[in-house]
Amino acid sequence: MISRMTAIALMVVLSMAQYASLATTPGPRVIIIGAGMSGISAGKRLSDAGITDLLILEATDHIGGRIHKRNFAGVNVEVGANWVEGVNGGKMNPIWSIVNSTLKLRNFRSDFEYLAQNVYKENGGLYDEEYVQKIIDRANNVEESGEKLSGTLHASGGGDMSILAMQRLYDHQPNGPATPVDMAVDYRKYDFEFAEPPRVTSLQNAVPLPTFSDFGDDVYFVADQRGYESVVYYLAGQYLKSDESSGKIADPRLKLNKVVSEISYSSAGVTVKTEDNSVYQADYVVVSASLGVLQSDLIQFKPQLPEWKIVAIYQFDMAVYTKIFVKFPKKFWPEGKGREFFLYASSRRGYYVVWQEFEKQYPGANVLLVTVTDEESRRIEQQSDNQTKAEIMEVLRKMFPGKDVPDATDILVPRWWSDRFYRGTYSNWPIGVNRYEYDQLRAPVGRVHFTGEHTSEHYNGYVHGAYLAGIDSAEILINCAQKNMCKYHIQGKYD
Repeated sequence: MISRMTAIALMVVLSMAQYASLATTPGPRVIIIGAGMSGISAGKRLSDAGITDLLILEATDHIGGRIHKRNFAGVNVEVGANWVEGVNGGKMNPIWSIVNSTLKLRNFRSDFEYLAQNVYKENGGLYDEEYVQKIIDRANNVEESGEKLSGTLHASGGGDMSILAMQRLYDHQPNGPATPVDMAVDYRKYDFEFAEPPRVTSLQNAVPLPTFSDFGDDVYFVADQRGYESVVYYLAGQYLKSDESSGKIADPRLKLNKVVSEISYSSAGVTVKTEDNSVYQADYVVVSASLGVLQSDLIQFKPQLPEWKIVAIYQFDMAVYTKIFVKFPKKFWPEGKGREFFLYASSRRGYYVVWQEFEKQYPGANVLLVTVTDEESRRIEQQSDNQTKAEIMEVLRKMFPGKDVPDATDILVPRWWSDRFYRGTYSNWPIGVNRYEYDQLRAPVGRVHFTGEHTSEHYNGYVHGAYLAGIDSAEILINCAQKNMCKYHIQGKYD
């Protein structure tokens, strides 16, 4: 008997085979949905291959997607992606070369080595450095044990477990990190990276993390007034026409404020409809909408996507990572070497834990950044900014009881989860998935192709993952359109 996994793999090959007689002209028409990093990256690769009859439909009024700056307190801050993660290793992170060498964006290496000196008690004052360091060392040792275990697990993902299960295994704690300091250290190590807690994050896909194994352990914070989005504009400028005076993209092939509502596809081509009742036709479509959008009802596919594709889409998590910027009339927090990052060790896990001050990045701005994720992000998005500001002020006054902590004068709270064009910030790999599910997520359905950071097997959730995913998905389309190689093979999960 044929196993269910093998049967699904065969279905994908057969569904692609029926489209083998695709357009043989050297320049098929392609619609790209979404002008974020993956969409723009895919467009560049297609253009480089001679496929220049492109149309990019972007739902918002700008390109860049989740790489986006906003003016706050007189400076441009990044409400989305902020770091180049994975630098100074064996391989060159492709985003780092653009940021640091080509565009020369202002960036600063983030140093978390001093956290033991900067963990605040729930009701004020600092924890003893030696006490915190022992907890950090223990967490690192447990992670090293988990890394060794991860390397022994079968590639199918059948033996995978949560990071929390691994912690229980090696730390001999029935419930994992439980004290305020344990939780704060754990949150900074895992939630701050994956935007979801260790209880739902895959050990096999996260420990060790390919981004750092491949590109290096260093991370650099981009704090340039041109914005991190300059990287996307730079890539777009390689194939889209720009206005000579303003430098802005002014190519008729890029259409902003075009919200795609329906994609119809058949062996003859694709038809894309937008909410303003515009209709566009092409030979192929590349969907670079976020995983959160694919899991919503914003875009209707006609016919409905096959079951194996829908299951793959819903099998992955769309996490929420919220960076809250707060402006004050004066500084009251410590500055200097080793003081950039500090933690609030609340008895409530994930409650305004990770803080960052900007002495170097935005001097004189008097701005703090606090990061929340997952359930706290969703909760905060549902309340007013004034309520969030009040909670933050209460936390800060507890942290610094002997200081004159003035009321915040402004606050910026991004709402990625509530935004129908994103429905979250980036994907997280759940327990038990491997290349099989990834291949299904990335696989085309006839003339409908898919890309996005969520389709990056090794670097999902990262800017470089989105960039490389755009290239990879474009290659699949190029092979089909130009070489008549339209069969996309998905190896069985246990093969």
